[in-house]
Amino acid sequence: MKRTDYITWDEYFMGVALLSAQRSKDGGTQVGACIVNRDNKILSVGYNGMPTGCSDDEMPWEREGQSPLDTKYFYVCHAELNAILNNDGGSLKNTRLYATLFPCNECAKAIIQAGIKEVVYLSDKYADTPAVVASKRMFEMAGVDLRPYAPGHKEIVLSL
Repeated sequence: MKRTDYITWDEYFMGVALLSAQRSKDGGTQVGACIVNRDNKILSVGYNGMPTGCSDDEMPWEREGQSPLDTKYFYVCHAELNAILNNDGGSLKNTRLYATLFPCNECAKAIIQAGIKEVVYLSDKYADTPAVVASKRMFEMAGVDLRPYAPGHKEIVLSL
């Protein structure tokens, strides 16, 4: 008999984004992203972290410091950008991006330039910040569809 309690595509891809976020070394905010094509095939994933070759142990992870250079903000690559850059060279045109946090303005630019046409997001906790307001303005102008993630299952448990 066929199972009927399987997870939806949205649950699956947001689950992959959430799992990817667990790779982040950021002590404050862990963000994950997953890019899929029209055939529901995963093309790439990413999480927020330091650039390749920059030691996680030597770079700052603080939110505040005596100088902006002593904080994480000038250094950390966001999950969405990493997912775009981690793609193995194929086109991202007309794809869908799942993100655990609504993309900032810098990631919005990369998403638009990559040709991604839909963003499904879990949290929009920075909705009133200038960076997210700018993101939404650009997404609207570029015709990128935005959709809050609507969970069906309250919990998906992975046992390893």
